[in-house]
Amino acid sequence: MKMYEYRFRRRQLLVSSVGLIGYAIVRPVFSAPVTLDAALAEFSRGGKVTTGKVKFEIAELIDNGNAVPITVSVDSPMTEANHVVAIAVFNEKNPQREMIKTKLSPLAGRAQLSTRIRLATSQKLTAIAEMNDGSFFSHTVEVVVTLAACIEE
Repeated sequence: MKMYEYRFRRRQLLVSSVGLIGYAIVRPVFSAPVTLDAALAEFSRGGKVTTGKVKFEIAELIDNGNAVPITVSVDSPMTEANHVVAIAVFNEKNPQREMIKTKLSPLAGRAQLSTRIRLATSQKLTAIAEMNDGSFFSHTVEVVVTLAACIEE
């Protein structure tokens, strides 16, 4: 290996290292966590969110936050004239506020979803449904998690 090749590689390594360190310092500034209220306002595009029509089923006391079963259902006939367009689930303390976001049509037949989620710690969870007329309905629950999951340092 020639001397100039060694210097070039060393220079590349130094420049890359400085770039990575700079990114690690600047990244947290630009990726500040969004609050639960801000995430809900973004989903509803600033519209009024009314409590009701949404039923959020989850255990109030959760032993293990790694796989928590949830069911979200919306009281809707799911006809062409009156149906749910989207359902989303948001959290208060996980690294990412939006946990689930799904779109529906009248062909779904029923406005319901069931899945498992991960929870970092005890917190508030909100399920929100967007109707085809532009209205939004929600249901908020508070859960206690004894064994945390998905913690980001």
